[in-house]
Amino acid sequence: QVQLVESGGGLVQAGGSLRLSCVASGTIFSIRPMSWYRQAPGEQRELVAAIGGGGTTNYADSVKGRFTISRDSAKNTVYLQMNSLKPEDTAVYYCKIVTTLRDYWGQGTQVTVSS
Repeated sequence: QVQLVESGGGLVQAGGSLRLSCVASGTIFSIRPMSWYRQAPGEQRELVAAIGGGGTTNYADSVKGRFTISRDSAKNTVYLQMNSLKPEDTAVYYCKIVTTLRDYWGQGTQVTVSS
């Protein structure tokens, strides 16, 4: 069983920065792919950034150059550094881990960017 807990969301003005954290715990025996998704009300949940087991990363076109995903394996934590935030970045952000049997999701953390 795996549990994910996100933190770091909040209210920020356009152009500001936030750093989201996701701590994973439970039965994890190796480095697993992890990712950040976001979902605004009435919108489809979308992939924001992902980091693979080998450390490779990919990003949605809308956040390239502004967001950075990273991982601290010793702390079982994945981060999302968000810079130059825009109002359209407003959403609930979710952490996901991919395991052999199934995917696990965190409860989400709200990010609100004011103009």
